[in-house]
Amino acid sequence: MKVLNQLTSPEAMDLENKYGAHNYHPLPVVLSRGEGVYVWDVEGKQYYDFLSAYSAVNQGHCHPKIVNAMIDQAQNLSLISRAFYSDVLGRYEKFACEYFGFDKLLPMNTGSEAVETALKLCRKWAYEIKGIAENKAEIIVCKNNFHGRTTTIISFSNDEIARKNFGPFTKGFIKIEYDNLQALEDVLERNKNVAGFLVEPIQGEAGVYVPREGYLSKAKALCEKHNVLFIADEVQTGIARTGKLLAVDHENVKPDVLILGKALSGGAYPVSAVLANDDIMNVIKPGTHGSTFGGNPIAAAVAIAALEVIRDEDLTENAETMGQLFRSELNKYIEISPLVKLVRGKGLLNAIVINDDEESETAWNICLALRDNGLLAKPTHGNIIRFAPPLVMTEEQILDCVGIITKTLQQFEV
Repeated sequence: MKVLNQLTSPEAMDLENKYGAHNYHPLPVVLSRGEGVYVWDVEGKQYYDFLSAYSAVNQGHCHPKIVNAMIDQAQNLSLISRAFYSDVLGRYEKFACEYFGFDKLLPMNTGSEAVETALKLCRKWAYEIKGIAENKAEIIVCKNNFHGRTTTIISFSNDEIARKNFGPFTKGFIKIEYDNLQALEDVLERNKNVAGFLVEPIQGEAGVYVPREGYLSKAKALCEKHNVLFIADEVQTGIARTGKLLAVDHENVKPDVLILGKALSGGAYPVSAVLANDDIMNVIKPGTHGSTFGGNPIAAAVAIAALEVIRDEDLTENAETMGQLFRSELNKYIEISPLVKLVRGKGLLNAIVINDDEESETAWNICLALRDNGLLAKPTHGNIIRFAPPLVMTEEQILDCVGIITKTLQQFEV
């Protein structure tokens, strides 16, 4: 379909600023097209996408298999709610359960919805299976977490921007330090009302903070000892992003409850899911949870195609190989740079830490310069820049991007 009266970048930004709520602070670039690892602005300039819609576009922009699955299904049946069966949902549920190794899947739309679903599932299991007294269940979470911005989720966040003037907050959560096994064990030993431990295998929004080796496996062992559900939020880290199908796979951990989203659709459509085995998921009965759009036919068809792309194109292995190359090449520059402290990450989820405080504008200004040089990224937590390109990156493209990044950083060296 041809677009009439193409907007200029200033016109498009003015429209959003005038008519849209100001709940984001976008980099000033107006995108109109994407393919693979690239996006183009309305003036036709090409960029490497090093954000991938916060890891939703792992399979690359507008992957033809995913797009075609969406179009084909939309031309047959788009939505019936869950009032009726569809001929696609069961196929998707079976495919995903076998893909990730669980008995059952509860389909939702967004990452936040999936986290909320997992919290409800955990609490219902606590009362009906574990035997915790009604309304006494508590869930352990980690400081500096990011699981979304719904009212319940920000109740256990320590991001004051997300929390301020949104109270009163939901009770029932205990915050401990991330990557601190002693803190987890202390709570589990003294509190018999703990139902679950909700954790990101790598804290993405906190600045791609990778825990020490053994943290996840030992945390899972503590949860098993105390009959507590280990709930892995893999909305950002899952679906091959970190060089394994799931980030917990780096430590051979099997979560009791798995939360997925983002790349579950390849960025083509809102699709999220919670997976668990029957002994947990069977507490969900008709009327206890739902969503008009959750598990709709388009979502089901798109998710199957998106997961097949990950499998058939070996994107897990590519993320591991390209990630190692990216960090290795970038470290050559960091060794002689006073500007950048380090690069950290797994697979193609990485970040650099700028040698400046969180309140400075340095990281933002670097991202503006990266944009000018043909690469799009965003700061997180002030002095940290996250780099998460689509997993279809080639070696030639990775090296080109490292060149762009180092050239840009040189502009800011004192």
